[in-house]
Amino acid sequence: MPRYVAFLRAINVGGHVVKMDKVRALFEKLGFASVETFMASGNVVFETRLKGREAAEGNIEQALHEALGYEVVTFVRTMAEVTAIARHRPFSASALASAAAFNVGLLKEPLSDAARRTLSGLKTEIDDFHANASELYWMCALKQSDSKISNAVLEKALQVRTTLRGQRTMEKLAAKYEAA
Repeated sequence: MPRYVAFLRAINVGGHVVKMDKVRALFEKLGFASVETFMASGNVVFETRLKGREAAEGNIEQALHEALGYEVVTFVRTMAEVTAIARHRPFSASALASAAAFNVGLLKEPLSDAARRTLSGLKTEIDDFHANASELYWMCALKQSDSKISNAVLEKALQVRTTLRGQRTMEKLAAKYEAA
């Protein structure tokens, strides 16, 4: 059975605290197999025979909304996609070595040409961006708290829903599950 990862946007914000065992139980109730949470931060690894990630995303979003009472936007990737994300290096090795943060923004679909232009316009002395497939990459030279960029800023500027994960999280996911 194919393995996927669901990246849950803002499941534990705004005063909400959801234990990952509850999330695992919801995924199992949906009929997903081999459900595991990864790093207790809204990353859920699972197996399903459902075709297409849109079906899984819709089922997960609906179940979470019904169980929690608020929207949890979900971004599903195959394990092969997670591995490709983890290996993608849109910035030079020297820039990455000196960067304080390197994040991936997961999107529902690739950015439009207009959104790509907007993303390029967000570049600053400390922030650089790259779009690839259904992801955007954000490298911050200083601490993220020194940047004016955030998930909310990206969503508003690009007019898309996204959730951010550190590139190291993506690398750890790929390393743990790609050969399993």
